[in-house]
Amino acid sequence: MVKINDVYFSDIYITPEKIAYIPDNQTANGLEIFTPEDFDRFFQMLESSYDGKNSSYSVLYDKILYRVERTVSIYGIQYCARKMPKAVPPFSTLGFPIEVTRHLLSLSNAAGLILLGGATGAGKTTTISSLLKEYLNLQGGFAYTIEDPTEMPLDGVYHSRAGGLGLCKQTIPINSDWGASLRSALRSKPRYIMVGEIRTPECANEVLRAATSGHLVLATIHANNVTDAINSVVKYAAAFAMSEELAFDLFSRGMLGVIHQSLVGLGKKRPEVTYLFTNPDTTKGDQVRGIIKGGKLNLGTSIEQQMTRLARGLNIFPEV
Repeated sequence: MVKINDVYFSDIYITPEKIAYIPDNQTANGLEIFTPEDFDRFFQMLESSYDGKNSSYSVLYDKILYRVERTVSIYGIQYCARKMPKAVPPFSTLGFPIEVTRHLLSLSNAAGLILLGGATGAGKTTTISSLLKEYLNLQGGFAYTIEDPTEMPLDGVYHSRAGGLGLCKQTIPINSDWGASLRSALRSKPRYIMVGEIRTPECANEVLRAATSGHLVLATIHANNVTDAINSVVKYAAAFAMSEELAFDLFSRGMLGVIHQSLVGLGKKRPEVTYLFTNPDTTKGDQVRGIIKGGKLNLGTSIEQQMTRLARGLNIFPEV
């Protein structure tokens, strides 16, 4: 028999009957029963690590980090545990198109918001964590993450190619107050801010303000496409303390790029992305910023044109 950490899988699902399932890697969505020899020890760690309040938490099992989601089903407690990498993978290994990788890495000195949208399990956190690590390795500087729970091992010191040091501190929002945690992050004067997920109106409000105040912000949100991701942030922010008109204006001024990501293939899947970028030089005209500021998100043509131009190595920011 094998042990849990010996087998490659993304997620393990454990039913109230203590039966474990993992992806079968033979079909797009199928599962298979998994009976590792150390199952009882792993299950005991999942149960003993629950603090009685937070259904999302992390456990370190034989030097492998798992992100755990504990839910109450009609028959009892159900667990889903996602196996996290031992190290943050280099961005070049994630499978992004080379032209998208080059453009994202070129933004290491920019200020604004890079937003990753997608479904649960689409690899959004891996993408922004890997991108943040690349920025620290390129430029150094102070990075502050807000995650619940923390997932990728980012905390520590980096020796940048620019010659200086980088420092990353990973934090968990106190009492699930994402807005207060973001305000605290801003007082710490970070170069980079990573928000694990925009999930509250106050968080969206603070993300937009941070993105328009000289920081490079990386964040994820659940969304079906690029337009949906933008709309979701705006609707969240407008539900807190601003009008939709102001939220669209802040988004248009703070946006660097919005990417929608899904995972395709069997076994080790690869990302499939659609994207929309704005010119990081805010002194120049930009059609996309104008469209978003107006609040009528007819972005299909812009997305198609940018993806075509970037794939051909052309300038994706024609003068308006």
